[in-house]
Amino acid sequence: MAELETDIPTPDGRMNSFAAWPDTGGPFPAVILYMDAPGIREELRDFARRIASQGYFCLLPDMYYRNGVLRFDFSMDRDNAFKLVMATMATLNVDRVMRDTKGMIDWLEARPEVRGPYGCVGYCMSGQYVVAAAGTFPDKIVATASLYGVGIVTDQPDSPHLLVPNIKGELYLGFAAHDPWVADDVIPTLTKTLDQHGVAHECEIHPETEHGFCFPQRPAYVKDRAEIAWRKMSDMFDRRLKR
Repeated sequence: MAELETDIPTPDGRMNSFAAWPDTGGPFPAVILYMDAPGIREELRDFARRIASQGYFCLLPDMYYRNGVLRFDFSMDRDNAFKLVMATMATLNVDRVMRDTKGMIDWLEARPEVRGPYGCVGYCMSGQYVVAAAGTFPDKIVATASLYGVGIVTDQPDSPHLLVPNIKGELYLGFAAHDPWVADDVIPTLTKTLDQHGVAHECEIHPETEHGFCFPQRPAYVKDRAEIAWRKMSDMFDRRLKR
């Protein structure tokens, strides 16, 4: 396995990123792994390595780069760490992340190990951003997975679901059965919009799960449902990116 730590130029600075890909073969289709709210940690790097082991160039950006290098320690003072995470998460928005995504796509297209098209996956706060990316870069991003994503449907003019008419690829949307971060109207509104515009998708509510069920180091982890979500995502990537 080849790995790289690098800084990717964006309109707002240089975004530290981790990449992993198979050390033989290639070029490989790329998958961008958008982090969840707690930010960069070894658990996410392991996710990137797992995606890479399936035959992809996986890029994991530090989306909090505008705030410096932030690493949150929940083991010492969980309440204060949570407050800091929420405050940092609020510094992001769709416009900023799409500018970052353009920088990532430009960087990927210059890499000899990479070929298009691309996929992306986002957990938690980044569910909204991967849906927005699919609608903002429809000729580049053709396979999108959102796991218990928040903010996908809002009443704001930058709501990601408003970009659904632009999407040309496929989406896998996996939600938790019990999730206070996802309002009751989100899934019906999102699926109705996807159906209206003929976007290929699967929207799945995983039974007996809570927000965060995909991460092994979370109390909410449910291994069998996490593996089902991973398989659905992987199958979609293989269909859309390896053909």
